[in-house]
Amino acid sequence: MGKTKKNALVSLMVLSLVGTLAAGCSTSKGGDQTASKETDYKLGWYASAPHPYFEEVKKGVEAFEKDYGITVEKQIGPDWNQTSETDNVGALAAKGIKYFSIYPSDGSGANGLYEELTNRGVKIVNFGASTVQPTTASFFVGTDAKKAAMVATEKLIELMGDKGNIINILEVLEDSNTILRKQGVEEVVKKHPNVTIIQEISGMKSTEEAVQKIDSVIAANIDKVDGIIATGFTPTVAIAQVMGDYKSKDNKRTIHSIGIDTDPIVVKAIKDGTVDATIAQNSFGAGYLSMLLLKKMADGWAPKQDSYAVDGGIVVVTKDNVDTFQDDIMKVTNDLKANLETKYLEKK
Repeated sequence: MGKTKKNALVSLMVLSLVGTLAAGCSTSKGGDQTASKETDYKLGWYASAPHPYFEEVKKGVEAFEKDYGITVEKQIGPDWNQTSETDNVGALAAKGIKYFSIYPSDGSGANGLYEELTNRGVKIVNFGASTVQPTTASFFVGTDAKKAAMVATEKLIELMGDKGNIINILEVLEDSNTILRKQGVEEVVKKHPNVTIIQEISGMKSTEEAVQKIDSVIAANIDKVDGIIATGFTPTVAIAQVMGDYKSKDNKRTIHSIGIDTDPIVVKAIKDGTVDATIAQNSFGAGYLSMLLLKKMADGWAPKQDSYAVDGGIVVVTKDNVDTFQDDIMKVTNDLKANLETKYLEKK
């Protein structure tokens, strides 16, 4: 652990002696009728850096606030650096936050922060990405990143007729989920002897950067590329723009494409036929359910043994279900919500 991180954690512990109980209490007014006594909820939500995925997750957090009448301290950090997250989460804990939903900036490095917080009685739920196990986080709520990438790859290969060349487009390698997605794509391709990954590109922090890189890689492989897969939000939006331009020029080579997430640009591209499919994550559920699990723990519930991962589910979105996939996602959220106490929790 670096000096900066140590200093942040020391400051966190000192400040907490002064302010741990300073935050006010709220009473549940909404969907949970089992909590009969007033509970001192001190809930926090932290995301690493500005990103469209986090904005979707935050909608779930806000819906939880509305349903239960509980205010959540929400903060989005400046970057994907674990030191920034450690400092900022430490400051929130020093203000009295006792229950955190966190996207770990570093799947391994975040565990040092988590251990310090857990030793002080703080409860943590990972959303969107998991910390490396063993971890003191009580739950992970979100997409199985590797599994989702494998489903997307299988769909792309099906569209390609089980043969041809793929360009694998990754987002940022600093994100632990990107590594899992890379592994998933490669594992599926290995199962198909007539399919090859001819090039992989990564490092896309903006749509503009992604468009430029994807344009270049397609141009360099124009005589042999048959499919493109993007497993990150930013390159998926870029694919929608690039493929729209490609098909508008009446190019004769068929290039199939699949992405992840459901930005309006991507949804429109699927309707227009310029993108074949995308993977819809349950971003709303990652926010809503992570906060609900924290509330349940504040109400006296504890995680069941071996119940760490709460899979928010995915839906493959094509032209056939582009107008109805949101209903499928919401059904998954409601089913998980209804079964939290029986499948994932037990009364202490």
